[in-house]
Formats: sequence, C-alpha cells, structure tokens
Amino acid sequence: MTYSVKEIYYTLQGEGAQTGRPAVFLRFAGCNLWSGREQDRATAVCRFCDTEFVGTDGPGGGKFKTAGDLGAAVAACWPARHDGSRAYVVCTGGEPLLQLDDDAIEALHLAGFEVGVESNGTIAAPANIDWLCISPKGRAELIQTKGDELKLVYPQSDEEAQPERFAGLDFSHHFLQPLDDEDVAANTRAAVDYCLQNPHWKLSLQTHKIIGID
Repeated sequence: MTYSVKEIYYTLQGEGAQTGRPAVFLRFAGCNLWSGREQDRATAVCRFCDTEFVGTDGPGGGKFKTAGDLGAAVAACWPARHDGSRAYVVCTGGEPLLQLDDDAIEALHLAGFEVGVESNGTIAAPANIDWLCISPKGRAELIQTKGDELKLVYPQSDEEAQPERFAGLDFSHHFLQPLDDEDVAANTRAAVDYCLQNPHWKLSLQTHKIIGID
C-alpha cells in the first residue's frame, strides 16, 4: 500500500488528554467528511475543519510506498537524544483510518513509537492502537464507540452532535473543545458552563494556537 501523507513534523500535542506531550504528528491526506476544498465546505458533513489535509506537499509529506518507509520518516523526526521516555506519534488527518493499517502501525511500533490516533469515528479502528481519540462530527454515523478519549467540538449546530448523545459511550475521557470560529469567546464560555453543569465532561483548549506553535 502507498501512504499519502500531507506532513510529518515534531511538536507538542496541543489538545485533549495528552496536552503538552512531545509528539511527531503524522498527518495523512484525505478525509471522508469533507473534500478539503472551500467550495465544498457548505455541503460537507464536517463544515468547521481548520486543518489543511489536501495533497502531499507539507513538511515531510509525500508518498510512502511501504509501511517501513513511513515508519522511518516518522522516526527521523524524533530527537536522537531523549530522556528514555517512549516516543509518541499522533496519526491524524483528514481521516487517518482511511490509510492507517496494521502494517503501518506495526512499523511505527518497530520504530519505537507509542501510536496515537485522532479519528472522526466513522471507521472501525485497528486493535493495536495505543491511544485512540475519537472526535464525532455532525450527523456522521459513529462506528467506533469506544476508546481512550472522546473529544467533541462544541457547540455544533447539528442536533445529532450534542454531548448527551455521547456521554454514555465507553471512553476514559470526555472532552468538550470550543469551536474556533468568529464566536470563539462565546463558544468557550458555553463549553465551560456545560462542563461545570456536567462534570463528566472536561474542557479541552487548543493550546498550540494559544502559544503559537504548529
């Protein structure tokens, strides 16, 4: 299988339960809920995406013909000198599970990485992922209903994406993340209020945007 990758880079995880953790971000090209083209945004299932995932022209991006090649490219981004903690890779997109398969996960494990995945939950996840974050989008059918972390962008206009729908699912962490649009201040206040009234949920902030890193 050839893997199409938008970008690979080293940074800090900016949101959710792993906030602040050094990680290599492996961003796969393509998504099943939006084409990535602005002319299609209004009719997409996910209309608020703020990520560029079209093409393979980002830093470290390209076409990788084998899982081994992909694992080597990710490993090359991790600092050679570290304190002995396990290296961490975040497989994201777009929608990573359109491409991330058992061979790629095994290659990343062999390269020494703990494998995290951020998915929209519309595709069943392989069993050998180390950390699974699901972020439901709008009216899209949720296939993957268990994992480590559920992160819901809030508020969403679609009635099917309200927090009450997801509160009982089998996740260790439930996060609300304020929608980053022109009303981000009001969205943040609404998310804070909801968490205070429903302590099952915790607030996730996009700290990478706050501190100005990728």
